Amino acid sequence: MTIKEAKEQIKYAMTAYFSRDELGNYEIPPSAQRPIFLIGAPGIGKTAIMEQIASELDVLLVSYSMTHHTRQSALGLPYIAEKNYQGKTCQVSEYTMSEIIASVYDTMEETGKKEGILFLDEINCVSETLTPSMLQFLQFKTFGRHALPEGWLVVTAGNPPEYNRTVREFDIVTLDRLKKIEVEPDFDAWKEYAWQHGVHAAVMSYLEIKKNNFYHVETLAKGKSFVTARGWEDLSRMIRLCEKKNLPVNGSLVSQYLQDAKIAADFAAYYDLFLKYRSDYQIESILAGNETKEIRDRAASARFDERIALLGLLIGTLADQCAAAAETENYLVLALEALRQIRQAEASASTPASGSAIAAAGTHAAGQSGKPDEKECAASNESAALKDRLLAQADRLGAAIRTKQKGAAVTQAEKRAYQKAIAFLTTCAQTSSDFDAVKNAYRDETLKLSADAASLQEKMTHVFAFLEKVYPQGQEILLFVTELTVNETTAAFISHYGCEPYERHSKELMFFERGRDLKNRIRNLN
Repeated sequence: MTIKEAKEQIKYAMTAYFSRDELGNYEIPPSAQRPIFLIGAPGIGKTAIMEQIASELDVLLVSYSMTHHTRQSALGLPYIAEKNYQGKTCQVSEYTMSEIIASVYDTMEETGKKEGILFLDEINCVSETLTPSMLQFLQFKTFGRHALPEGWLVVTAGNPPEYNRTVREFDIVTLDRLKKIEVEPDFDAWKEYAWQHGVHAAVMSYLEIKKNNFYHVETLAKGKSFVTARGWEDLSRMIRLCEKKNLPVNGSLVSQYLQDAKIAADFAAYYDLFLKYRSDYQIESILAGNETKEIRDRAASARFDERIALLGLLIGTLADQCAAAAETENYLVLALEALRQIRQAEASASTPASGSAIAAAGTHAAGQSGKPDEKECAASNESAALKDRLLAQADRLGAAIRTKQKGAAVTQAEKRAYQKAIAFLTTCAQTSSDFDAVKNAYRDETLKLSADAASLQEKMTHVFAFLEKVYPQGQEILLFVTELTVNETTAAFISHYGCEPYERHSKELMFFERGRDLKNRIRNLN
């Protein structure tokens, strides 16, 4: 199955395993909760989907690569304990708690959560001395005498033997206690994840044209030649940084991530062409709705691969701007909740008794009972209290994101949203003398977001207008709508803010897909 299908199957299993009855017991007893064995080629995204599942189920995730462990670190260190058996004192070998089990308890203590997933990668590549203990763990969820806490599920992953010479085959007894899921590399299944994580448009459009180059492993005389999903994603991050810093992206750089000479050279050449398309088509002019007739004529007569690159440029630019809008919206939601808590704290502090105390403090500080000094000191105290509350909320958000990072994977966008909210509260603490000033600062940010969203809506409308002029009868618009739908960032923006041309063409896409399905059924009948 594809990585997307595997994710769904694992998520269904995890949902079932975490389900409890009306008395609080697990519907499937922990002893019958089979560990999942996810097997697939390296770099296919096995770890990534576990991070997504833990985040979506709001449970903890503790990950370990088993190739880094010895028998001692996984099982624990032996020590001699004294016990009394039938009146006779005996020395008995026992084991300290496994590093892996201990890390589960540490994570529970740090986050306050009790349920989670223990993900053990490269499970079938453990050392010979560790293999018996590993098989025992898969069968009974214990290392030595220390069991995995109730509420924790086990997911393991491994590589097929053809990718790793150190792979050890599991026997039937072990396999009969696992849920085995085999995963095959598939670009169309990975594409949704890639758009969501901001994979560069050049990578996306290239793989749209040459899907066979998405995943490639070959044994040559000089060694392994390979390209993986992990390689494409890491290359994408480097390309973005190089573009930001005006650094070159050439064959030497590409080959460090795509370790197949032909594919690396092919993509490096395509990337140069991609940059030329970005310049020639003046993407920003299309988004602004003022592209020239020459641009429209070129797009209309372009070859298939050039059209795909153009669509990739348009979708990639829109997706980046949608992601920026979503990041701003997320940080404003965090900041709003902080301001609500500050307002509640101020309301509870504004009692007659506290007002008298502030006035008394002002009189004492002034050394007299003059009203101006009382008001001045009261305002100073209120400003200081507001600053303390703003900084306290900033500290709360900082602690929250640190806790989230300990319990599960946090996306870069989520981390940046927290950082921006913290920066906003900290700035307000330094510059705002009263709560009205804080509210005004927050309102300015929301107005800026509204203006940016309206501008982005207009850009999407201009792109649709451009495509309608250039490809009135073609499938390019349907492809564009499909990509906007698959891309979680653009889909979320459209769902929130709307886009009339998208709604119109998405209905056409629905009819088109229904018609194609009907034709396929008729063809099968014939």
